[in-house]
Amino acid sequence: MVRLTADLIWKSPHFFNAIKERELDLRGNKIAVIENLGATEDQFDTIDLSDNEIVKLENFPYLNRLGTLLMNNNRITRINPNIGEFLPKLHTLVLTNNRLVNLAEIDPLASLSKLTFLSLLDNNITKKPNYRLYVIHKLKSLRVLDFKKVKQKERKEAENLFSSKEAEEEVKKIAVKTVTSDEVSTAEEVPKEEHAPKPVAPTPEQIIAIKAAIVNSQTLEEVARLEKALKSGQLPADLKIFDNEETNARTDTQDDKMVTDGQSEINVPSDDAGSVNKTEEHTAMEQD
Repeated sequence: MVRLTADLIWKSPHFFNAIKERELDLRGNKIAVIENLGATEDQFDTIDLSDNEIVKLENFPYLNRLGTLLMNNNRITRINPNIGEFLPKLHTLVLTNNRLVNLAEIDPLASLSKLTFLSLLDNNITKKPNYRLYVIHKLKSLRVLDFKKVKQKERKEAENLFSSKEAEEEVKKIAVKTVTSDEVSTAEEVPKEEHAPKPVAPTPEQIIAIKAAIVNSQTLEEVARLEKALKSGQLPADLKIFDNEETNARTDTQDDKMVTDGQSEINVPSDDAGSVNKTEEHTAMEQD
């Protein structure tokens, strides 16, 4: 966390921007609280406080010259109800990617009588019912909201929707009770991460079974899948594991079969051996 001191303000870059306005660059300093902006001596048309850690949009001195305030990528959840008294000529306010949730949280911006450009993109407030019409209704001077021009048709629709104070309060209540899909999905993901099962090391029998399956694999894909299972300790669902008794029984059966086959090879005479015997008998008869 970095404090916004007078020394930091004096050492920060300041220049004429693309539209010939004098700008002070205070972005990316991990500033958490707005303070000491009186050190600017009201010499800037634009102040850039983007990419910091500011939670509250408050504590401004009287800055009559300031017209543009860039506050995107912060943590803003609250706006000073009297902000208009300190920034009377502010016409552009960028609050993209902050933490404004409920419609009532933007009500203080109504005190900015010169505000014509406002961005609230990537705040949960934008997902509330009738969000755009509510903002247009509250900020009469607004011309561009979230980089989209405010149309006359929208102004009339907002006027009709919020024709009474009761209607406005009802919309606020509905918005507070509404839970966005993103908030639900985020809440569901947390328990899944907390209760994720831990991998269990395979038993010696399981390791032998996996190695045997690797030897008998027919394709490279199958070999790769089994090798991965061997390293991770998570067995494939289709891999059959035999217990010790069944494994021993299978081994004994295979050994018996090998012995039987060997004996058969010894006892059964070959055709070549028979031919040799017949030839010897015929030679002995001729000698007699």
